Amino acid sequence: MSIQELINQIHKKKSFLCIGLDVDLEKIPSYLLSEEDPIFAFNKAIIDATQQFAVAYKPNTAFYEACGIEGWKALQKTVDYLHDNYPEIYTIADAKRGDIGNTSRMYAKTFLLDMGFDSVTVAPYMGRDSVEPFLEFENRHTILLALTSNEGAFDFQTKKVNDLELYKQVLKTSRTWRNSENLMYVVGATKAEYFQEIRKIVPDSFLLVPGVGAQGGKLEEVCKYGMNKNIGLLVNSSRKIIYASDSSNFAEVAGAKAEVLQKQMEEELKQL
Repeated sequence: MSIQELINQIHKKKSFLCIGLDVDLEKIPSYLLSEEDPIFAFNKAIIDATQQFAVAYKPNTAFYEACGIEGWKALQKTVDYLHDNYPEIYTIADAKRGDIGNTSRMYAKTFLLDMGFDSVTVAPYMGRDSVEPFLEFENRHTILLALTSNEGAFDFQTKKVNDLELYKQVLKTSRTWRNSENLMYVVGATKAEYFQEIRKIVPDSFLLVPGVGAQGGKLEEVCKYGMNKNIGLLVNSSRKIIYASDSSNFAEVAGAKAEVLQKQMEEELKQL
């Protein structure tokens, strides 16, 4: 999916909501465990109930890898289901990969070609040659970890190197890499006060923003400081939506939670 197609969907649905499909078998409704594929059964129900309010879905691959080959199969079935039934939906493999060039090339092939995701999250610590293999694919995007929402982000990301915070070094340097127009960036919602500084460096890039909801991020602050003329935001919510209920009506409740966020986003879009 091209960036313009993504922007078109945001305007059409009046939403920039991304829903994280972080499926923990210990948290899904217990009756689903009797299904042949409980992970996919849960995902399908969540997707069908929320797709009218969301423009993107983000499976965190760790939750699938933890279930071995059956988890990988469920992940592939999930992305195939999205592409076959809701082709307007943007898909993100939250894999946080990044390694030496030939290894990154295999990771990129796995998620962007073989599995068919529109994008993949990548850690930038190993630098240019670990990221550029992901940037080679037209209309596929690499979402670089820039400033994350976890407490440990302050261990490294905000430390100054030659009077410039490390996350700013990452942003500035990444713009010099080959095919950098295919980059997006992860910026945690709990770091809303940093968005102004980030927009000075990457004014036009899309930002994937986790941390709204269960982690306490405020949508209004994210939009105030992070939105650009093309919206430029994909705001992710996972647990607050998908685990809003563990009863038989879990999908209906998830849909209602997603609609609340979509309505809030619709109001923010009116400010453009």
